[in-house]
Amino acid sequence: MKRIKVKKGTVLQEFGELNTKVYHVVSGLLRSYTLDKKGKEHIFMFGPEGWVVGDNVPPEIPCQLYIDAIEDSELYVLPKDLKRENKNAEAFIKRLGVLQKRVIMLMSASAIERYEHFEETYPDIMNRVTQKMIASYLGITPEA
Repeated sequence: MKRIKVKKGTVLQEFGELNTKVYHVVSGLLRSYTLDKKGKEHIFMFGPEGWVVGDNVPPEIPCQLYIDAIEDSELYVLPKDLKRENKNAEAFIKRLGVLQKRVIMLMSASAIERYEHFEETYPDIMNRVTQKMIASYLGITPEA
C-alpha cells in the first residue's frame, strides 16, 4: 500500500486504462465521472475522507471512469484486488449501498429528492464542490 499526495486537478485514472488502482481517501476529495459523446461530464460519485474510489471492472478490462482530485488530497493507492475489497466489508458495503440508492433515485426520484439524497450522502462536501458538479451528479442542469 502506497501513500501519496496529489494536487487539485490531478487526473488519477483515464477512461480506457487497464490495471487501474483503488484509492482510499485519507484527506481531500476525489470524484469519478464519465464523458458522453458530446463531451458532457456525468459525475458518478464523490470520494471524501474515508471513502474508497475506483472503477469496478476487473483489472484486465478497460475502465469506464475518469478519477481526479477536486482538492489537494492524500490517498492510499492499492492495486485493484476485488477479493481484498470484499474483505474490507464496511467500506465496500457503504459504497455499494450509496451507488444502489443513487441508481434507483436517478430512475424514479424528482430532482429535489435527488438533491436531498446528495445532502444526506455527502453532508461534508456541499461547500467543497461547485454547483455545476452537484448538477452533474444529480443529472440536471446547473440552472435547475
